[in-house]
Amino acid sequence: MQENVKSTASRPAAKRARPTPTKKPSRKPAAQPVVKAGKKPAPPAKPVKVKKPKLVRDSFTSPKEEYGVLAELKQRCAKLDHPAKKSELLRAGIKALAGLSDKSLLAALKAVPSIKTGRPKQA
Repeated sequence: MQENVKSTASRPAAKRARPTPTKKPSRKPAAQPVVKAGKKPAPPAKPVKVKKPKLVRDSFTSPKEEYGVLAELKQRCAKLDHPAKKSELLRAGIKALAGLSDKSLLAALKAVPSIKTGRPKQA
């Protein structure tokens, strides 16, 4: 029977010395264009990346009459050659409310009755 003994013949007797990398002679920098005193060359323009705003998906409950008002507003916008989505109308309304004074904002809120939140019951 053979014994499981590793032979030393496959191992190198001494570690091989790795050659050291040689340094290449440095190149002279390319000739710079002559610039008149007082004028600096314009740096290359980098395209500006515009980050898209992070979107939040949400739902809301609205009375049927007010939901109908959204449809009427969509039709008005289409007649004005500016079709709008419901979300765009809601966002425009938020911007309009944000521009109101505190007194006007409270008056607008009091004109809207509060409703029970959540999904309506199936009839």
